[in-house]
Amino acid sequence: MSDLAANIVGTAAALCSITSFVPQIVKIWKSRDASAVSLRTYSLTVTCFALWVGYGVLTTAWPIIVANACALVMSAGVLAMKWRFDGRGSG
Repeated sequence: MSDLAANIVGTAAALCSITSFVPQIVKIWKSRDASAVSLRTYSLTVTCFALWVGYGVLTTAWPIIVANACALVMSAGVLAMKWRFDGRGSG
């Protein structure tokens, strides 16, 4: 595979990972209800992205660092809203 093709696939994967959290964030923010979100799943997801960022730093792999740091921020946002809104939804 050419470098260009690999970069296109990698960029698409990074964008998908980062934006996959947006619908969940919007839903929680609008409803102020995070009761359907699994605390264990998002705790593990945040840990996973933090470890990937650490790996990227240790190997100086900037694409890994940037993509996973962005995904870390997004998933940590969901986790923070879980703690803030859990059980206090309008429903």
